[in-house]
Amino acid sequence: MTAALALVVAVAALTGHTLVNAVAWLRRPTAGPVETAEAVAVLLPLRDEADRVTPCLRALLAQRGVPDLRIVVLDDGSDDGTADVVRAVAGADPRVTLLTGVAPPPGWLGKPHACWQLATRADPAPTVLAFVDADVVLTPYAVAAAVTELRAAGATLLSPYPRIVVRTAADRLAQPLLQWLWLTFLPLRAMERSRRPSLAAAGGQFLVLDRAGYLRAGGHAAVADKVLEDIELARAVKRAGGRIALADGSRLASCRMYDDWPQLRDGYTKSLWASFGHPAGAAAVLTLLLLLYTAPPLLAVAALAAGAPAVAGVAALAYLAGVAGRVVSARATGGRAWPDALAHPVSVVVLGWLTVRSYHLRKRRRLTWRGRPVT
Repeated sequence: MTAALALVVAVAALTGHTLVNAVAWLRRPTAGPVETAEAVAVLLPLRDEADRVTPCLRALLAQRGVPDLRIVVLDDGSDDGTADVVRAVAGADPRVTLLTGVAPPPGWLGKPHACWQLATRADPAPTVLAFVDADVVLTPYAVAAAVTELRAAGATLLSPYPRIVVRTAADRLAQPLLQWLWLTFLPLRAMERSRRPSLAAAGGQFLVLDRAGYLRAGGHAAVADKVLEDIELARAVKRAGGRIALADGSRLASCRMYDDWPQLRDGYTKSLWASFGHPAGAAAVLTLLLLLYTAPPLLAVAALAAGAPAVAGVAALAYLAGVAGRVVSARATGGRAWPDALAHPVSVVVLGWLTVRSYHLRKRRRLTWRGRPVT
């Protein structure tokens, strides 16, 4: 009974933290009409994105509230006709510039190198850089709203996390954990105020930066060999004296990250080892997550079978407290709450398996993404 009560207290405390983050500290840029007078360069790196770039680029061309908008696209060695699709969609629009990328030199990974090419080859006039991935579709005032929030926060880097579109069972199990993890375990207000680079988070799907601060931090050249270039860029900004901020971008952007289970599996596998760091630390974190969120329903069933209804009831409360945290996270970020939250213990198991797979393949030097080695 004591162990079950401890689980209830621990999970309820974490759910309470999720609620505080979601209600009090999470920034929510307005989705309504807003305008910025600043010149903004939207930077779009593409590698083999012919099948998904059209909605993204059309949404960029439809942006409002940014009179001085430049859209710079980099074709990063695509061999599926991505550049032709960009030309067909953009037509003769003078706001769009299409660049041809070069292969990353030794010591660089593909994504940081593509972003650095965009940042250094774009027109120097814009004071704000907005990096957008090809799987992101922005609402009409998204760029203007994000720039406005960047300035209101007094930040160098703003990460307005998009609404993640889920369609498959695998999506619904794995994808919501992204927002749930940082809402549950990251103190948002402390992250914004602290100068510690270790206390940082960001999502690379949609990043908005003050250009001068970005260059002062070394830009993507400072994170050339980092798999999680978005989080490492946020840390570089902090090391250079800048501030970072997270925001709920679900009203500004949507993102369909992966089309199927193999893509999702490989996408998480390539980077989870970098998220957790040393394998011992990863093992400790995963053990804690499994204990807090997967063990309670198992304990409840076992206690019922053993004729201990009181223990089963307390364990069930711990399970429901975890479900409540998942619901709070979903409501706060435009995600799907029901009935997906009920499978939260299974989600944690999936996360554990993907993490083990990530370390295993890294050890064997078999991690790749988009045809390029990751490590």
